[in-house]
Amino acid sequence: MSEWLTGWRVFTQVVDRLRERIEMGVYPVGTMMPSEAELCAEFGVARNTVRRALAVLEAEGLIRTIPSKGRLVLGGEPPAGEPYLYMRIARELREQIERGELEPGAAVPSESELRRQHGVSRSTVRQALDVLEREGLIVSEHGRGRFVRR
Repeated sequence: MSEWLTGWRVFTQVVDRLRERIEMGVYPVGTMMPSEAELCAEFGVARNTVRRALAVLEAEGLIRTIPSKGRLVLGGEPPAGEPYLYMRIARELREQIERGELEPGAAVPSESELRRQHGVSRSTVRQALDVLEREGLIVSEHGRGRFVRR
């Protein structure tokens, strides 16, 4: 962009331009917004100005901040899926338990099996299993594995 934004309440000008880009599909729904640093360089403004603009867009429901990832474009509608892979894995296992595919007392698939099945890291699988343990759906038995709570 050739022209820098100047004047009082510059962040509202940034908000308007970013909102327009989201509505026009320049930033498609389901993609990540450019980083704060990229937006600062593009608009020639301070990081605080960009953050204020992004906060307005988030309040309007056009974007959502995902810690350690950035800002996801919603376009006014909720995202199609969970922002993290471990959430999807936990949801799938929870649904299997609720449908009775994994009965009380049944062994939960091993970490290595879940890693292969979902193509994720061990820590991602462990995060999913920790969610289910905190929810009280599964229990861990040292040296034996994880089982659906009776």
